[in-house]
Amino acid sequence: MTQIEYVAGVCNIGPAEIARRRNFGWAAFAVAVILLAALLWSGVNPWWRLLVFFPATAAASGFLQAYFKFCSGFARKGIFNFGSLGQTNTIADEASKSKDKKKGNQITLYAAIIGAVVAIACVL
Repeated sequence: MTQIEYVAGVCNIGPAEIARRRNFGWAAFAVAVILLAALLWSGVNPWWRLLVFFPATAAASGFLQAYFKFCSGFARKGIFNFGSLGQTNTIADEASKSKDKKKGNQITLYAAIIGAVVAIACVL
């Protein structure tokens, strides 16, 4: 089933925004791999590999937002978009905004956990 309309706490972005999040995920993943390779190649203290947390978290966030069809940033702003990039609609209902913020916070938390696990694995 393809979601094509706004549902509070479930779906707040359409195909163009989903593709944008997926592309961002791949770009951040590439940065994480390049950073890890540079840190391994340079021979610095292994604890410096914890820096991979930042691009790994960004990659996880992009992929999770694409998967869930939900933008955590839009949730914080109280907007959604199912049209062209840059065209957003405002959410007027406070209950819907609350559901969106909860889902956005979940995605942010999951991304941070994934980033931390990846960073710790890079040190080991």
